[in-house]
Amino acid sequence: MNFLFLSKLIPLFIYPLGLSCILLIVALVLCLKRSRWTFAPVSLALIILLTTSNVRVSNYLVKTLEWQHLPPTEIPNADAIVVLGGATRNVSPPRIMPDLNENGDRLLYAAKLYQDGKAPLIIAAGGRIDWYGSEVPEATDMAAILQTMGVPSEVIIEEPNSLNTYQNAVNVKEILLRKKLNRVLLVTSAMHMPRSLLIFQLQGIDAIAAPTDFLVSQQELQQQDNSLESTILSFLPETNSLDNTTKAIKEYIGTFVYRFRGWL
Repeated sequence: MNFLFLSKLIPLFIYPLGLSCILLIVALVLCLKRSRWTFAPVSLALIILLTTSNVRVSNYLVKTLEWQHLPPTEIPNADAIVVLGGATRNVSPPRIMPDLNENGDRLLYAAKLYQDGKAPLIIAAGGRIDWYGSEVPEATDMAAILQTMGVPSEVIIEEPNSLNTYQNAVNVKEILLRKKLNRVLLVTSAMHMPRSLLIFQLQGIDAIAAPTDFLVSQQELQQQDNSLESTILSFLPETNSLDNTTKAIKEYIGTFVYRFRGWL
């Protein structure tokens, strides 16, 4: 098994849903053995799910990542805009063209920065894992979507080989050296920005954070306590909060793994 596969597989047993399922399987085994400790893994699974699906917990964890690099009042000019992959779904029936996924704001923001004259080039960085069955690299789909937004094809440079953020930075650096460029606006989701920016900067790239796709804004934080009704609802489990908590945990795990690998 390669590192990429293990990096996708192992965290599933640490994320709230996966860990809760494991605990429930343990509880089932204990139940079959008529153990008096069956309640312990069931209780722990319930606590994990109730905690991680709480909007207050979710907002706090997401904010600790997203608000590390808030966008400046005025975005400076740069040599290129680098937009990281993870924002599209590939063409596959019944889709007739690449779709934007929940991270699609990355491409929208990159197109806006280009149209605002912040940089003359866009580097679309992202490949696709072959054992997922996709043959078209994400960079190609990103380029197609950018063109539908009015970005000329001649200003888009595709980087189709990277399968993670570290490879994004290494491969983009090669492009920048070849083109004699250095200063870039780094566009990715706000939650992904702390790890991404540090990796790019450690490659010697003059990267400026241009975060987008914020999951937690002032409105979400204020909404928790706007009224008695919203306060009550903020303590109830919610699937969206569970998803956001999982994304935050994924980023923290990613940072740990990258440090362990010597990439940070």
